[in-house]
Amino acid sequence: MKNNKWRTKPLSVAFAFAGLMALIVPQQVLAGIDTGDDSLEISGFVENATYIRNDVGLSKFRNTLQLEGTKLLGNLGAFSEVSINGTFRATYDGVYDLNSDEYGDGAGGAINLESTNGAPNSPHGLGLGSTDPASVFFGAPLPPNNALDFDVSANPNRGLIELGEHLHDADGGVTFGVPVRPCDKDSRGCKGDYISDTLNDLRYSDFNDRWDFIRELYVNATIDMDSGTTFNLSVGKKQEVWGRTDLFRVLDVLNPVDYSRNNIYDELEDIRIPLWMATAEWQFGANDLLDDMNLQFVWIFDKFRPSKLGQAGTPNQILDAGSLFRGLSNCWDNGCTVSNFAGGDTATNFGPGQLGIRNIEEPEWSLDNGQFGVKFEGVYSDIGFSLNAFYTRSQLPSLRGSGGPGGFATENPFDDTDNDVFPYLIAFDMHFPRVVLVGGSLDYYADPLKTAFRAEVAWTKGEEFANTLKPRLFSESEVVRWVLGADHNFFIRSINKNKAFLASFQTFGQHILDHDREDGPLGPVGMPDWEDNYISTLLIKGWWFQDRLSPQIISAYDWSAKAYVVSPSVDWLINDNWRLQVAANIKLGTGARKFSDCRTCNPFSPFTATPLHDNWDGVNADAGDIGLGGFEPLGRFQSGPIGMAQKEDEIQVTLRYRF
Repeated sequence: MKNNKWRTKPLSVAFAFAGLMALIVPQQVLAGIDTGDDSLEISGFVENATYIRNDVGLSKFRNTLQLEGTKLLGNLGAFSEVSINGTFRATYDGVYDLNSDEYGDGAGGAINLESTNGAPNSPHGLGLGSTDPASVFFGAPLPPNNALDFDVSANPNRGLIELGEHLHDADGGVTFGVPVRPCDKDSRGCKGDYISDTLNDLRYSDFNDRWDFIRELYVNATIDMDSGTTFNLSVGKKQEVWGRTDLFRVLDVLNPVDYSRNNIYDELEDIRIPLWMATAEWQFGANDLLDDMNLQFVWIFDKFRPSKLGQAGTPNQILDAGSLFRGLSNCWDNGCTVSNFAGGDTATNFGPGQLGIRNIEEPEWSLDNGQFGVKFEGVYSDIGFSLNAFYTRSQLPSLRGSGGPGGFATENPFDDTDNDVFPYLIAFDMHFPRVVLVGGSLDYYADPLKTAFRAEVAWTKGEEFANTLKPRLFSESEVVRWVLGADHNFFIRSINKNKAFLASFQTFGQHILDHDREDGPLGPVGMPDWEDNYISTLLIKGWWFQDRLSPQIISAYDWSAKAYVVSPSVDWLINDNWRLQVAANIKLGTGARKFSDCRTCNPFSPFTATPLHDNWDGVNADAGDIGLGGFEPLGRFQSGPIGMAQKEDEIQVTLRYRF
């Protein structure tokens, strides 16, 4: 990892790019698109976003062209106000070319895995179990047929990083190699559609087989009924917004999210993944009880898509999950060396098919795999409210272990003639389970306080969480999530006597109803996720010069992880076309945390049994976790998205020309 601190050269390149766009794009476009047709409106923008990350250098050089249009068709049969609406986006991120040593086809290198037993650190492929004479463990007693070893020629020590290396040392815990080059340059660990991005997929993220360059394309139509009810039908690819809050979603979960663009910090409008869907809404208007009343049905008929968490070797991976998943997938496919594994202190080789992610079960398209939602909205006096229900799938993956009912057989590395289902084994299939969500929201403007209050709450059934107390290393739990927010305008006359400042505060909470954790002999075991977790955000924003200059500061604090992010920025609307944003994104507080990693789960008794396990008889013992832990892989769930990004401080410059 290079220590090049803050690189400034790309900033000048960004401004040069924006100036070049002003010359390349036809002047009639830059002057605004006049179609000569009053029923057709077209607008859009070109943008460059350049981010510089401490100790890494360039982390984003994203160039965007976006077109937005509406075509009014008028009346068609029983429908009135028929229109076609479209938004199209083309993106090129040059970071994979300009900083390819960090991200791209030159990323990664050779790695060494830690042994805390006093032996030297072992290069990938030369841990305990290796038959290579270069290994410090060569000649050590090996299991029959050397079932721990793997073919280093198929999984060489190059193009790798050590899992979590940018955030922490191994420090006595488990780590392993993660391939970080794009999947067309290095296919190790790539699997299905979920871990499959090629170099061009990363450069041009909007162009793929799901046609993500179409941000929206839908037909909207209305019927005015004799009863006074208005019926609205919308069909196509779109974003459907259910929530009243921002940053952290409670009800706004119809569309998955692309966190690989900028972790949790981009506007939801830019990172929601559009889906093909149909929405039908009846607008009933006022009645004797309510001042307004609407009923909406949503049918998402698109093939299921999970949220995009980022792939190993990309600048933004929420919870560093992309590296974890690709590293585990590589371990299953090709074998790997795991630090501090055997005896809890020795770098150990594992062969293919012994640990890691075996399959990614991505739901196929069918009507049965559709997603359905219903929302009732109303207004009573000064209170707006909604009641929501959604039958969907988890947009985040669940790792279901091999050991137990519904699991799968694996090879015992200590006796390769023994193929069986072993409980508490760190071998997984990835699933996206069915989830039912029920919730509601409120908003209320308190005129005496000049403050708008908002709240959302949702209950879900079917979500799955890592749990080292269970033989398959996961369990299901009902979850309650909520958010409370308030927006208040206030004056600071000494700073700006003509314009009020905005203060926006919200707290997001999550409670896992079936939380399962206890203290083992060597540390905590069970669910790494917090039973109760809270994240609070605060935005303060001001305006000057007829609202053309707007500085703001936004911060977020994860109370359980004790991790904090602060992002000051200045938004300058230079004129009606040009807009410049300069921001910093700085993390503070606690980073990675330790939790049980299941090294001591004893799936292969007597080979992995210890006197600390239940029913120890001097040779055998029951399988189960006794709590030896490290930062990887489960500590990330205690660190949260802010804590797992502690080394990702950035300066961010965005220049946009809107036409």
